[in-house]
Parts: sequence; structure tokens; C-alpha cells
Amino acid sequence: MIVLRMCRPDDVDALVMLGHKAGPGLTTLKPDPVAQGARLERVQRTIAGELPLAEQGYLFVLEDTASGKVVGVCGIEVAVGLDQAFWTYRMDTFVHASRELGLWTRMDKLHMSHGLTGYSELCTLFLDPDFRVNGNGSLLSKARFMFIGQFRERFAERICAEMRGYFDENGESPFWKALGAHFYRIDFHEADRLVALGKKSFLAELMPRYPVYIDFLPQDARDCIGKVHKETEPARRLLEVEGLRLEQHVDIFEGGPVLEARIDDLRVMRDSGLCQVEIVAEAAADAPRQLVANGELADFRVILAAANVVDGVVHLTAEQARALQVKAGDRVRVMPQNPAK
Repeated sequence: MIVLRMCRPDDVDALVMLGHKAGPGLTTLKPDPVAQGARLERVQRTIAGELPLAEQGYLFVLEDTASGKVVGVCGIEVAVGLDQAFWTYRMDTFVHASRELGLWTRMDKLHMSHGLTGYSELCTLFLDPDFRVNGNGSLLSKARFMFIGQFRERFAERICAEMRGYFDENGESPFWKALGAHFYRIDFHEADRLVALGKKSFLAELMPRYPVYIDFLPQDARDCIGKVHKETEPARRLLEVEGLRLEQHVDIFEGGPVLEARIDDLRVMRDSGLCQVEIVAEAAADAPRQLVANGELADFRVILAAANVVDGVVHLTAEQARALQVKAGDRVRVMPQNPAK
């Protein structure tokens, strides 16, 4: 069975292997054992309540229980931008008009912004390509919302998700080439590496001081704004189903979309609920697929299960209950995999 669980300190090697498979552009999943070890320690200290708000974060892994192999990872940062600025480009539209000539133009601009300061952030989503089947991607992405629903008090009023931007067939970002490269004067991957190491001061020191008119950029760079990497398209659709949307912000390196939402407007806040566990011999043939999460913090677990819910009781098989580490009578959070049509 595939189960999402809270990360453990011994997941370092698994995260490094996933980092190698993820390739460039996923800043928070570099194949660096020191960095990943430090992040796993930060998660444990977050759970223990030992860290200030600015440093708190959670990381979850997707595990194949049959082999014990970690095949995916996802995370949540509690409050971004409090320690180091969380920079994005904010998109604004300006109208220039001449009453005398009877002419007007509408121009879109990009401004450097840290307007998402204090938001919680969905981050570090990656699934091993060999396991992108049977709803595993859906489980990996949506399980984070189950954690937020279960522990709502631990997060901010609003949440965002910075999506991996578009790269061409040569592995290069047209947006970076047209804009960022002129200001930062270093290779995209070097800039990405510095950010991953927490060395972000150069962003503020070298960033554009004035708005950038989008119409002044080459067409291939303009086409990148709000566009995701081809491997990120399914992840974007999953987040949009849960209630996030592109509003005004895009990534400063690749121009990828930053999706946003009020947490209380997310689907999990209206479509999930607590149910009591009842163990059954087998799932009903017509049972709908549900996300089911236990109520533990340090050992939080979620599965995607065919399970009926009747009068506040969820029917789980013994195997499903073992995966969640729950027993008959325990309370779990349940949400349909997909919203009602």
C-alpha cells in the first residue's frame, strides 16, 4: 500500500535520491545530504514546539509499504518571509491615456514584491516518475490539505504555492534569459543553488529597482509568465481543484505562477470531516475513493482508500487501518478524493 507519512530523521538518503531525480528548478529538493538532514531536524523541532514561527515547517514522504521505499515528498512552510524576504514579481496593469489625442494604452508591469510575507506555503512536491500511477500524485498533493484541516491552528490566514516555471527543450528558462540574467549576471542554476543554500541577500542587492514593462520582453519570455514546467502541469491542476488560483504573483527566476488562497476557503475546510473507524472484511465494490488521515501530529499518515462513510462512520479494511496505525473506534479525518460535480 502507498501511504503518506510525516518524515523521519532517517529519510535523508531517500530525499537525496529524489533530489537527483527531480533535476533543476526544484529549489527545496537539492541532492545535498547536509541540507536535507538539517531540514528533517527542523521538522522534528517544529513538531516539538522548539522553533519560532519564521523557522517552522513540515515535510511528508510517500512510502511504498511493501518495499519501504520512499517514492515522493511534499512540504508545508508555516510562515514565509519573516526571516528572509519572500520575493516574487507582482503583476499589475497600468493604463496610460491622453485626453488631447483621444488615445489610451493598457500596459502590464512586473514589480519586485514581498507581499506574500506571513503566508503559509505548499512546497517541495515531487513524485518518482515510476510511481505516477493509481492516484499517487493526487494523494501526495492533497494529503497536505488534510494536515492543514486537522491542525488548522498551526497555519496562517492565507496560503500560497510557488510552482516550477517553464523550461525549454534545452533545459533553459527563457524568462530568466530575458530578464534575471541581465541583473544577476550568473547562471540560472547557480542562482537557484544559492537560494537553496539560504544565500538570498543578492536578490535584494541586484534586483530591478523599477517596474518592468512586460511588452518590452521577448515573446518567448512573455509566454513563460504564469506557465508551469511540463512535469508540473498535473500538480497545478490538483491545487486548483482544491481552491488555489493565480492572482498577481509569479516566480522571480522562471516566471512560474504563485497560486494563492484563503485557507478557510480551501475545499478541505468544507468537504472533510471527522469519522469513527469501523473495520470491515473488505471494501464494498462501489465504495468511493477517500482521503483518510489519522489524527496524530508526529506520526501523521494519510491513505487513498476505497471506503464508504455512513452516519459518521468510515469503513476501513484491516490493511487500511494498519497503514494509518488506527483501530476500530478511533477518529480519522475523511474527504472525498475529488469534489462533487
